[in-house]
Amino acid sequence: MEELHQPVLLSEVLEVLQPKPGESYMDLTAGYAGHASRILDVTQNYKDTVLVDRDENAIKVLQEKFANSPVKLRHQDFYSAVLQEIECGNCFDMILMDFGVSSPQLDRAERGFSFAKDGPLDMRMDQEQDLDASVIVNKWREGEIVDILERYGEEKPGFAKLIARTIVHGRPWTSTKQLGETLAKFGRGGRVHPATRTFQAIRIAVNDELGEIERTLPLIPKLLKPGGRVAMITFHSLEDRLVKDFLKEESSLGEESPLEVLTKKPMTAETEELFINPRARSAKLRAAKKK
Repeated sequence: MEELHQPVLLSEVLEVLQPKPGESYMDLTAGYAGHASRILDVTQNYKDTVLVDRDENAIKVLQEKFANSPVKLRHQDFYSAVLQEIECGNCFDMILMDFGVSSPQLDRAERGFSFAKDGPLDMRMDQEQDLDASVIVNKWREGEIVDILERYGEEKPGFAKLIARTIVHGRPWTSTKQLGETLAKFGRGGRVHPATRTFQAIRIAVNDELGEIERTLPLIPKLLKPGGRVAMITFHSLEDRLVKDFLKEESSLGEESPLEVLTKKPMTAETEELFINPRARSAKLRAAKKK
């Protein structure tokens, strides 16, 4: 099968999870099984492996890849999947959470994630949900847009208001290219495109990305077996702060702490990986082990 997505920090994930033959594994953002395939090569435990993704396209690829396998596939958001496994009394030796947007999502214009490609204003990871980017840019009030630009795009208040006003007064918006080219006029120098933070903010709002992480992280210790490991990959400061604070809190009680942090500092991509996959430059890996 064609390699659809280059798994980020693969060697680092294997280093911290240390998969062993027979161990169980849950991938809460399985994507196209880049990480899962390598872990399963070691564990060979397909019946106790659960792969989760809310992207229907990813699930279709996983169904093809594991058509003759007892691997369990879940087409749902990772918070719902975690709740389901806990309610069933299931625990795992390894859990992986990769919060990034996959390359196929970014590269396919029809998904509407990137201003570099002309497509509809969509940005939904789960294409069955109602809220998409076009609703936000064409129907939300100016104050609501300012709020997400400040919270999720980390824009300064004055600039957030300028962008929000431009969006409201420029309606209707029909494509990523149209919006991206308009925002390009607000260039402030530097390597970051002026539309980057706005597109990030809208995408996070569409998919409730930070809310889902906040709801899920406190449940992770319940889903790990004693000695079980969890690895979490983030791609921007908002995600990394949530993971960092969670690990700090969960490991701050000494002997009573449920988790032991395995990464004192986040692991990042080596030069060789960055050459092959430049999108790994912002990736950070943090990991912990259940006592």
